[in-house]
Amino acid sequence: MPPASPRPNRVDPFGDLHAVHERGMFTGNRGCLVDETGQTVRHHRGQLWITCVTSYREWKSPLDQPGHWTPLFFLDDAVALAAGHRPCGLCRRGDYRAYRDAVQLGSGRGESPSATELNRTLASERLKRGRGLHRARDRKTWTAAASQLPDGAVILVGDRHPALIAENHLFAFGFGGWTLLDERPPRGRVVVLTPPTSVMALSRGYTPRLHPSVSG
Repeated sequence: MPPASPRPNRVDPFGDLHAVHERGMFTGNRGCLVDETGQTVRHHRGQLWITCVTSYREWKSPLDQPGHWTPLFFLDDAVALAAGHRPCGLCRRGDYRAYRDAVQLGSGRGESPSATELNRTLASERLKRGRGLHRARDRKTWTAAASQLPDGAVILVGDRHPALIAENHLFAFGFGGWTLLDERPPRGRVVVLTPPTSVMALSRGYTPRLHPSVSG
């Protein structure tokens, strides 16, 4: 029997959805993305974009149930952060607190930002306009000095191709893993896909869980 056709629930670093068989290290959601027939009809719903572990308390979640959050899948933390997600405060409590505290440290705030504040800030940093299923054209990007970006940040090579900064190298994105591309740019400014808030978290102590292809 041939394998079932994959659903468009795999997320690339732009945040776009793709129908591929690979699943990756994390799941997560951005609201209910399907209509009453179970067909994917929207890119997101609401500002709560989180990244979750794939197994938690033996809870099971349907992949395409109307009125229920739609599971998405990410290669690793770097992809999820680049797409505009943050760690879940329930199933990834430790990672969420580390992310939140790193943002607090980087911003110089006297108190930790709430989950709602993080959601609102990330929402303002993700997309330019509108709604739809394909968002690469609508993603907000920004520029930074290459030498100042932390491991785990995703930049654009040639303004189109996502590349991960890690271990003084660049790795090209693929749904099956990262591929060594080049040495890390030593100087100059680069286009950054990972939202500024998440880059701040990476710079101030948040350690992303990266796919084994980075070190293997």
